[in-house]
Amino acid sequence: MILQLLIPMLFCTLLVALLYSCVGHGGASGYIAVLALFSVSPEVFKPTALTLNLLVAGITTWSFFRAGHFSWRLFWPFAATSIPFSFLGGYLTLPAHIYRPLVGVVLLLSASRLLLQKNAAPVRTTPPSLPVALVIGAALGLLSGLTGVGGGIFLSPLLLLCKWGELREVSAVAALFILVNSCAGLLGHLSGVQAIPSYAPLMAGSALLGGAIGSLLGSRHLPVPTIMRVLSLVLTIAGFKLLLV
Repeated sequence: MILQLLIPMLFCTLLVALLYSCVGHGGASGYIAVLALFSVSPEVFKPTALTLNLLVAGITTWSFFRAGHFSWRLFWPFAATSIPFSFLGGYLTLPAHIYRPLVGVVLLLSASRLLLQKNAAPVRTTPPSLPVALVIGAALGLLSGLTGVGGGIFLSPLLLLCKWGELREVSAVAALFILVNSCAGLLGHLSGVQAIPSYAPLMAGSALLGGAIGSLLGSRHLPVPTIMRVLSLVLTIAGFKLLLV
């Protein structure tokens, strides 16, 4: 890729990682949008997005864990079934014209619901039942592997809207959820790793820098209402990306 295009693409990658990591996300849907914007070949979307997602989710998980927001009780039931199904989804290749519009609409509806939720005061939360969490984990894992995203962008609004976790706790759980599912999806898509472009290490560096800044802000400094608005913005960007790209 010529330098005139590479520099703005790296800046966009950094911005995506910063914005998404504020709310515990790896940014896969944003990386796919960046790659599409700069007319990169579609076959590299999935492996490249999963690789960058893996790196940013790792540093984001560490930041939120160190800040004391992680809940193993909330995390493990979703992860138990999502990991094998994410591997399966990474192995499969399905046409995008069915799931992309559907997922885009779901994300936009979630964003609007969160944006209208003006009360940022602590709410009483109750973890979901084990069967419900296991079924949802399997569904999100499969969707994660199929689309090349880590699944957290679907898990976060679900946990918040169902009042299954508090905001920073949800961000911490989503970060590790993205990490394990990106790893499983990438392993299931090993045949596509050879399609990762030669400039991917530069994108990885930009993503790691943005992820480090964003996760620090999100885990310790940003007020809850701001995080809610950022999460709504992230969901809106991802939703329109799936509908329009």
